[in-house]
Amino acid sequence: MGVNLWGYEGGKMGDVSSMEMWWLINIRATLIALLFISIFYFSKKIYVKFLTISTSPSSSSSLLSSTLHLPSASSPISNQDSQSRTLEVVSDSDLKFLIDNLDEKRNEDENWENVIDKKNNFLSYKAKCCKSKDRPLTYLSTTVFECCSPELLRDFYMDNDYRQQWDKTILDHVQLQVYTASGIEIGRTIKKFPLLTPREYILAWRLWEGKDATLYCFIKDCEHPSAPRQKKYVRVEYFRSGWQIRKVPGRDASEIRMFHQEDAGLNVEMAKLAFAKGAWSFLCKMDNALRNYSSITHPPSTPSVSAATLIQKVPPDLDYRTDITSAVSTSVAYNDESKKKKLLERPSKKFVAKALLLLGGVIYLCRAHSALGTKVTVAYILTKLRKRDDTSRQGSHS
Repeated sequence: MGVNLWGYEGGKMGDVSSMEMWWLINIRATLIALLFISIFYFSKKIYVKFLTISTSPSSSSSLLSSTLHLPSASSPISNQDSQSRTLEVVSDSDLKFLIDNLDEKRNEDENWENVIDKKNNFLSYKAKCCKSKDRPLTYLSTTVFECCSPELLRDFYMDNDYRQQWDKTILDHVQLQVYTASGIEIGRTIKKFPLLTPREYILAWRLWEGKDATLYCFIKDCEHPSAPRQKKYVRVEYFRSGWQIRKVPGRDASEIRMFHQEDAGLNVEMAKLAFAKGAWSFLCKMDNALRNYSSITHPPSTPSVSAATLIQKVPPDLDYRTDITSAVSTSVAYNDESKKKKLLERPSKKFVAKALLLLGGVIYLCRAHSALGTKVTVAYILTKLRKRDDTSRQGSHS
């Protein structure tokens, strides 16, 4: 016999309709509450994310244009008096740091994630990244340009007058100083980002040449009296990047291997996604610019004295270590199919788990006959959301 919730007597229809009315009110109130909770939660996450992007210079990130970085440009300023103070802003220890990080065997214990592996008739590109708690997101990449000499590739990478013609992310670049004794060059670059404040880079770089004409360049952040901070730009506080250029054995091709770390105040996951979606098209644009570079005449506005003209020799104690195995043919990370499958499976497992959680909640709500069941379900979902938010916060601080 049914329970008459509305005071009617002796009517089965009244019992049924009262239960239906109670169920509808219960479910409707619960769904409205969940809707408001979801809107509040996701609006909070979106607000925090954009606030972090706009204001925090300490958020870890990796930038597409910067991972394909070239330094230098125009108007050299020689200042011998201050040369001794910053003579070692880029030193041989930085070269050792670069060589160590380009060595695939030394990175086997780190958790690397493959990001891109594409090629066409003119170039091939592979990139992977690694996230750690004590440093920004690290990228390692290998690009092979067909029908290109190492010297041409070096000149192309170091010619920022030409880069400003094809790379529209560069708003401005100026050479600040050159130290002729050490071969160190310092420059200032302004880069634009969609919907964000432009980033300002004050960088120092230095070039080395090793055995078999292998070329190295290391770039890092620094300060310079000719480049005071400006409110209209966000100064990039941490920047470590470098490359190795060498001829591909037995082929008319050159390989450039790059290491890159940068903290430009962007959200890590958003920056990684932007890189994965846009890097290949950027590389194709770069390849077109490289093919045109060899056929054009370069104006004499390029500085006559630069790090490229003051290239140093790799120290003997490091020269034997420059024979790093090419990632094009021997990288374990790129050839390990089981790791690729695991990476592909992870998102699907998370999706299934979330779908089951949502489906279970809906079924429970549809079959609930009391406010207690609704409260328990809402409390459980809120607990899951809170745990996820706490995990996201810990990841953003790492």
